[in-house]
Amino acid sequence: QVQLVESGGDLVQAGGSLRLSCAASGSDFSINAMGWYRQAPGKQRDLVASTTSGGSTNYADSVKGRFTISRDNAKNTVYLQMNSLKPEDTAVYYCQVAVRRTVPPARCYVYWGRGTQVTVSS
Repeated sequence: QVQLVESGGDLVQAGGSLRLSCAASGSDFSINAMGWYRQAPGKQRDLVASTTSGGSTNYADSVKGRFTISRDNAKNTVYLQMNSLKPEDTAVYYCQVAVRRTVPPARCYVYWGRGTQVTVSS
């Protein structure tokens, strides 16, 4: 079992910045991909950014150039630096982690955090 703890959501004015963090804890696992999704009221949950164990990153077009995803493998933590925030970035942001068990059975699992609210005022 893996637990995810997110932090960093807040109310911020348009043009401001926030940094989200998501720390994974547990035993007998290795992390493959880590990512952030967001869900605005009445809308589906969409990918914001993701990063693989090899360091590759992927971003939604709407956040390219403004958001940066990074990870600290030693701390099993993924970050999302959000700059030049816009009101349309308002949503609940969810951390997602894809892991592989390091003991038999060596299966892969996906875990979600509980979400952290980001509100951008105009």
